[in-house]
Amino acid sequence: MMTNPLYLFSLDVLDTRLTPESQEKLNQNKRNATQSRWWTLEFFVYYAIFITVVPQMFLAAMSATNEKSVNYHLFEDRLEQGWIFGRKVDNSDAQYAGFRNKLPILAAAVILHYILRRTANALGIRRRVFDVGFAAIFLAVLHGFSTLKILTLYLANFLISKSLKKGTGMLVTWAFNIVVLFLNESYEGYKFGSLVPGLAILDGYCGLLPRWDVNFNFSVLRMISYNYDYYESLDNPDDIEKKQLDDPISEGDRIRVGPPKADYNFFNYLAYLVYTPLYIAGPILTFNDFIYQSKHPLPSVSSKRTLLYGLRVLFCILVMEWLLHYMYVVALSGARVWTGLSPLQISMVGFFNLKTIWLKLLIPWRFFRLWALLDEIDPPDNMLRCMSNNYSASAFWRSWHRSYNRWVTRYLYIPLGGAKHAIRNMLIVFTFVAVWHDIQLRLLAWGWLITLFVIPEVAAKLIFPAKKWGTKPIYRHMCAIGGVANIYMLMLANLVGFAVGLDGLRDMLRDIFSTWMGIPYFLFTSACLFVGVQVMFEVRAQEARQGINLRC
Repeated sequence: MMTNPLYLFSLDVLDTRLTPESQEKLNQNKRNATQSRWWTLEFFVYYAIFITVVPQMFLAAMSATNEKSVNYHLFEDRLEQGWIFGRKVDNSDAQYAGFRNKLPILAAAVILHYILRRTANALGIRRRVFDVGFAAIFLAVLHGFSTLKILTLYLANFLISKSLKKGTGMLVTWAFNIVVLFLNESYEGYKFGSLVPGLAILDGYCGLLPRWDVNFNFSVLRMISYNYDYYESLDNPDDIEKKQLDDPISEGDRIRVGPPKADYNFFNYLAYLVYTPLYIAGPILTFNDFIYQSKHPLPSVSSKRTLLYGLRVLFCILVMEWLLHYMYVVALSGARVWTGLSPLQISMVGFFNLKTIWLKLLIPWRFFRLWALLDEIDPPDNMLRCMSNNYSASAFWRSWHRSYNRWVTRYLYIPLGGAKHAIRNMLIVFTFVAVWHDIQLRLLAWGWLITLFVIPEVAAKLIFPAKKWGTKPIYRHMCAIGGVANIYMLMLANLVGFAVGLDGLRDMLRDIFSTWMGIPYFLFTSACLFVGVQVMFEVRAQEARQGINLRC
């Protein structure tokens, strides 16, 4: 199984050894797989459409945003001088610019951390002692004196877990951390001078990232994870140390069973919260999993696998650089100048804007995961599939921020009752997800739209169950039509939440459909998406034939 190159590139496998249950699932996937369609006449027609249409998509976005565009002068001031053939670069997205501009410093930190870790191992220094020591220096550089505020919030959350019983403790944990999210947003990190005037001098050094409260959202998830895992351990008489280490230990075992109760102490709690490779942006690892991996490096972490992953990260960075130098879609969208553009150009600006959003999140997540892999910690990988390889709203969410999806499922969705009240719980979940990202109306609209757009998919599965309809030839095409509708809804929701907002989306749609070309273009685009969904189906069928099930 592990020799299959698809596994090396999906990196979804956490262990090189399979449990009997996992092996049976893989065998079941192979038994349910359909015959390959890659060499059929139908798919050769699809290939011809791909070869014709995809280059036009790139050309449309480039012509809408390059120096010859009718609106170039309206957003040129948002561009900076680039490094590729003297071209300008679209570095106008503040979130990615923050990562991009500090990438050399982060790369130096990775190298320093790697060297010091090996030195500490050679000297016999305990792993978590090194974690806390290195993090103390890292946080001081990153946040300056604001590190004291972070530690105060950490201590308050820890005291909740140790002073309150399970039921009350979990309610207080959630209330405390949600209040922290709102207070962080309202007071922008609590200036020392506003808290105690005599301490205003401490506001003079706030580190490389003065807005510590922005990244603290990830600490909120870890604090809830620790408290929940601790309270769960009180009801669990066994621990994972009692399992035979010669047997495969799955990710589920590492998360559910947990370490010995003595490991739920403040030092381990602090080591988990400030673990440097994952501190800034994740991916999110549960407390139980972190402690286990700190003691028992996983066999899935190998030099070859880490090297391949590093090459993928480098490739993604170079693709992003090409996009930022040749498609100024972020700058144009920020200026909201659609006048004079064709429906194709407007829609491609929106499409490639989503591409840059996908890459601006994927690159930091994979960079920090690579750092963790170099440190022999294997967190879940986010974004298992390319943005253009998604047709299901629910599967897209499982893949997009996969580690966060698992966190939400374990700590929020299941405790609320899970699928027993699916729509209600999804509304609560996505409301929390929106608030966690940022307390803004457009993100709340995004969360509610995602919930709304999942309903048709759930209804369709109930009305046309695969067990009854799956053998009918028409079923695949019915699903493809539904997939096209899902793609439109996903694009609309994500443009609202992470790109142009409600007003910007309204302006885009108005300009697309303001000419007689709008409706024919919409129908043509729908036909192209139908072809794309058929190929997505076959990609997943091919994976099933090889025993792979990514569930997205």
